[in-house]
Amino acid sequence: MASDGGHGSEASGGYIQHHLKNLQVCKVDGEWVWNDCAGNFWAMNVDSMFFSVFLGLLFLWMFRKVAKNASVGKPGKLQASVEIVVGIVDTSVRETFHGKSKLIAPLALTIFVWVFMMNLMDLIPVDLLPGVASLVGIPYLKVVPTTDVNITFGMSLSVFVLILFFTIRSKGVGGFIRELTMHPIAPPTKGFGLIAAPIIIAFNFILETVSLLAKPLSLSLRLFGNMFAGELIFILIAMIGWYQLPLHFMWAVFHLLIVTLQAYIFMMLTVVYLSLAIEEH
Repeated sequence: MASDGGHGSEASGGYIQHHLKNLQVCKVDGEWVWNDCAGNFWAMNVDSMFFSVFLGLLFLWMFRKVAKNASVGKPGKLQASVEIVVGIVDTSVRETFHGKSKLIAPLALTIFVWVFMMNLMDLIPVDLLPGVASLVGIPYLKVVPTTDVNITFGMSLSVFVLILFFTIRSKGVGGFIRELTMHPIAPPTKGFGLIAAPIIIAFNFILETVSLLAKPLSLSLRLFGNMFAGELIFILIAMIGWYQLPLHFMWAVFHLLIVTLQAYIFMMLTVVYLSLAIEEH
């Protein structure tokens, strides 16, 4: 869809809504339909799924290629870049995770590179890929998976499952329940304080449960909110016409920092949460 060049608020609103709409598929009355999925909980955002899977496979292919062709004597630019990223992630994990696990470093590397690549799609001009897609009959196309809350929340739910897994593996089911009921206020174990113990345990349970559930929620919404806001600014810049290039370039340079920072924050918070999961209070 081409920019309206500033002709009217209605056209501008339509331009923004067009770029913020996902290509969806859902089942209605037993039949699969495209884009007529308003209010359907089971609607699938096909474009978000496609680009997230595609970028994940691209990440695996690229790193596998570097690992197979690694050279000690004269590494290429791609190998040098990958080694720098691996070194930064490895150092961050060693300084943050205070346990022993062969899963954490590969997990952190996967999260950082995958989220970074999804975020980096935000630097592609907003009309380029949707314009190409419209030529082959695809009416809507969002190319930045992390501007879709379903993608960010799905990733954070995976981290949440890992938090539960590491907690129960490290402390057992009993230890997990004690963390939810005996902290932050220790219930009295003798005297008249025993009367208040059930109230304190209930208060601890509510407080710790809310704190536990807030981890995946904040993890997903932080990434989604920052990337969605950045994408919206790119769309607004694209609406001003032919002289958008200087503004687009300046915002892209600044947004590159946000793209990298958000991937790093998502990775670091995941490592911190998993480190807390194995620590004894």
